[in-house]
Amino acid sequence: MTAALVRPERLGPALAAALKDDAWLTFTAELITGGKSNLTFRLRSDAGEVILRRPPDGELRQSAHDMGRECRVQTALAGTPVPVPEILLDDAGGELIGVPSYVMSAVPGVVVRDALPPGFPADLRALARGLVDALAAIHTVDVAQAGLGDFGRAEGYLDRQIRRWSRQWEAVGQDGVLAVDELAAALAAAVPERTGQSLVHGDFRIDNCVLDPDRGGVRAVLDWEMSTLGDPLADLGLLLFYWREPGEQPWRLAPSITRTLGFPRRAEIAAWYAEATGADLTHLTVYLALAHLKFAVITEDINVRVRSGAMAGQDFGDLTGESARIAEAGLDVLGKV
Repeated sequence: MTAALVRPERLGPALAAALKDDAWLTFTAELITGGKSNLTFRLRSDAGEVILRRPPDGELRQSAHDMGRECRVQTALAGTPVPVPEILLDDAGGELIGVPSYVMSAVPGVVVRDALPPGFPADLRALARGLVDALAAIHTVDVAQAGLGDFGRAEGYLDRQIRRWSRQWEAVGQDGVLAVDELAAALAAAVPERTGQSLVHGDFRIDNCVLDPDRGGVRAVLDWEMSTLGDPLADLGLLLFYWREPGEQPWRLAPSITRTLGFPRRAEIAAWYAEATGADLTHLTVYLALAHLKFAVITEDINVRVRSGAMAGQDFGDLTGESARIAEAGLDVLGKV
């Protein structure tokens, strides 16, 4: 299956030409498991290793899995304070492997999901502060200077997000989970009158960052599929949604490493962010509830794609009832339960 998804007979010559090294004419490809949207492969040859990103197999939803978007934003952010991998090869038209894809540098470091590797820095507060600093860098980058002034429409971002994820829920075709619809309706009635504007990542979390195993900082921010211009507090709300605390049940499709003793609590993460950006967090609960809606829909969408065989054989366990659990927690955040 890997060869069919990577097409080495076509990708190899293109890589050799782009990287000016014939060692890339032949390479091995290994699926990096854990990714739940696009597929990520580690390509190795005698010249080293690089990373290939491509959409999942099968029919794709409109506007989802946009490789061109990922490639453009990372190219634009090169040279800014936001750490990103280098784009090495862009196949926006899909000529090489049959779907749009791109190849980027393999940034040395550690991706942490459910366990800290042996020898990782014990200062988990410093690690958390590094994540907050990386998020603040994204939200304070000059989008016009970076060439991203037309990367989206920041005005009305929250309203569009609520409509988008409501439509996505309808597209998934799940009936009988009333909490998701109730959460969307409650959010539509709670949108603040004034919202912020910046570049947003769209899925900022600890396992979408390459961490420095020596100092605990962020060496690269990955997975820019949902990036756009929008409201920066939506990113913060999503980070806090993922940031489970000791004693809390983990979300089945999200890392739970932050429940480890030594990580700061959500309130401190929010305070650090406000200190770094000057953001007003008065309406933060709305953004946290939005994160619940978004992830409830994403969870069910992944469940459907796994059952259809579109995730290269990856299995994320039994997700029955998970979307309802997430949406009900979101209603609780808004005080609607």
